[in-house]
Amino acid sequence: MQYIDNIIFLILLVAGFGLFAKSLQKIYRNIRLGREINRSDRKSERWSTMANVAMGQSKMVKRPVAGILHIFVYVGFIIINIELIEIIVDGLFGTHRFLASVLGHGFYSFFTATLEVLALLVVIGVVIFFIRRNFYGVKRLTMKELFGWPKEDANWILIIEFALMMAFFKMNASDFILQSRGVLPVHGSFPISEMTFVPFLEIFNFDNGFLMFTEKAAWWFHFVGILFFMNYLYYSKHLHIILAFPSTWYANLEKKGKFNNLDSVTKEIKLMMDPNADPYAAPAEGAEADVPSKFGAEDVFDLNQVQLLNAYSCTECGRCTSVCPANITGKKLSPRLILMKTRDRLEEVGRNIDKNGKFVDDGKKLLNDYITKEELWACTTCNACTEACPVLLDPLSIIFEMRRFLVMEQSAAPQELNLMMTNVENNAAPWQYNQADRLNWASEN
Repeated sequence: MQYIDNIIFLILLVAGFGLFAKSLQKIYRNIRLGREINRSDRKSERWSTMANVAMGQSKMVKRPVAGILHIFVYVGFIIINIELIEIIVDGLFGTHRFLASVLGHGFYSFFTATLEVLALLVVIGVVIFFIRRNFYGVKRLTMKELFGWPKEDANWILIIEFALMMAFFKMNASDFILQSRGVLPVHGSFPISEMTFVPFLEIFNFDNGFLMFTEKAAWWFHFVGILFFMNYLYYSKHLHIILAFPSTWYANLEKKGKFNNLDSVTKEIKLMMDPNADPYAAPAEGAEADVPSKFGAEDVFDLNQVQLLNAYSCTECGRCTSVCPANITGKKLSPRLILMKTRDRLEEVGRNIDKNGKFVDDGKKLLNDYITKEELWACTTCNACTEACPVLLDPLSIIFEMRRFLVMEQSAAPQELNLMMTNVENNAAPWQYNQADRLNWASEN
């Protein structure tokens, strides 16, 4: 029975990481439902972009207050959970503060003191974020699209992080008192716990047994909390903690808003412009494979895999929507909501596959059932959303593809656009006048 704690720990560890791996596998499968796209070029630039944007948070600090607080929470939380290595070893082998024997007394004291300072910064960050999100009234965080689960999710994450940091301080404070009483060997330095939790515990003069229970309970809470947080990510917008890295690596490095001309259409135009081409000639072997089965995107299957990865990586911060001129002027479009709806539809498709073993037509599409034509045509393609995104997501590319479907597959462009395209076709200019009059403006000078 002396190993019962170690056995329970091992079961929880395997179950926690197993469920996490299963969730990642499901996300990977869903992303693979999209069209393949080659983003393996310019590798050195991609590594640099990922390091600067995902790891270095370079775009976050363009809004200094939120950016610096986010760095506190992000860096602090990640580094503190390096402690998970020590927790795993201690939990499996019944040791206490294993890293102390590896790092040495001096460096281990520096290490634990650093973790305490970072934990304090995390607490400060999450408290301010909670106030900003719920009481301060930041417009992009109080929009209608965040009502319900998105707001609850953001708050739950902040509460979980706060609770984990409190457990961390409580564990260290109990440990410190036990060390000072000679019950436990002296390992580590806990400056924040000494100033906050230690005085509180010493007021009540708890006995060693209670402090041992408190230290162990906080240790278990911290461990189980990390496993819970890790598996909660699948259901949360905070999945970006992981997916921001591949999203920035696979980001579009071309000029923002550059239209991706289809090879099949380009070849057709060149053929039409070639006076020596035979329009009745049989296509070369394999040429038909260049023609897509569908132009543009009607559903998530028609989007590429990077666009689906973007949908999962959205932080729902609303920076894109807050700078969108269409949204600012009261239009229905919200670039954030484009990504959120794409993710919702992709998750619905994933559940369909889980239930049936393969996708069974459910009579729904991303277009109309999730994203309306009104939203798509409200976009001015100004690229403000792609420029503002802190992890280089590209909602505009999804709008492009869905517009392409409307125009090329359904001939459902707005009347103004149809008139312009008709003029280009007939007059070689977007204006409605005879080609013979095209140079009349020059005679006026």
